[in-house]
Amino acid sequence: MTDAIKLRLGVNIDHVATLRNARGGVVPCPVRAALIAQEAGADGITAHLREDRRHIIDRDIDALMAQLTVPLNFEMAATDEMAQIALRLTPHAVCIVPEKREERTTEGGLDVVRDEAALARYIAPLREAGSRVSIFIGADAAQIEAAARVGADVIELHTGAYCDAHAEDRFMARDTELNALREMATYAHSLGLEVHAGHGLTFDTVAPIAALPEVAELNIGHFLIGEAVFMGLKPAIVEMRRLMDAAR
Repeated sequence: MTDAIKLRLGVNIDHVATLRNARGGVVPCPVRAALIAQEAGADGITAHLREDRRHIIDRDIDALMAQLTVPLNFEMAATDEMAQIALRLTPHAVCIVPEKREERTTEGGLDVVRDEAALARYIAPLREAGSRVSIFIGADAAQIEAAARVGADVIELHTGAYCDAHAEDRFMARDTELNALREMATYAHSLGLEVHAGHGLTFDTVAPIAALPEVAELNIGHFLIGEAVFMGLKPAIVEMRRLMDAAR
């Protein structure tokens, strides 16, 4: 057991921007949501600046960098444009994710094995500039090994398949996914990688992931923003934090 690892909560505020952009204008403000999350006990804020700017936009990232007192986890695709932005801002962390124009949300992990040489070259200047580099991947040993070779500091395990199986009452599949996440969290930790997890986590699914002793951080967004409609953003974050701590 690695009981000394503190479990952090990163709150993703992308979909506050989705609501704003659906109508245009400036409300609701994702930066305001980030500040509320910070006050509610979030250990960090995650924001994904997509190529098509479908939710978070450049001025949001600039404002988050200026106003947050907790770390910003800047999610981005491995493009030249995003590298230039990250090198200009040097956020605490950069999380490299796969990105397709036609997807509604990130559908899976990055194929580090296929793009190993290019990713190694891409990551080096980001680390040299002072950002911690994370790679969003599936629970797969070959991908984890490649992430370690390219110089990532962190991997974030994709929990979407586990959460989808739970939501669809496919409990054998859910347990299979959970076992894979458990095994690969242990393996990644043994290679010296910090382990994060996220995607699709809810009040009902967070506890088994929070209980994994090697996981240092959970990044949760869409569910919390949705739940905020019914109970408010701060209470939703407080409840998620409570469930995480109880599981730990």
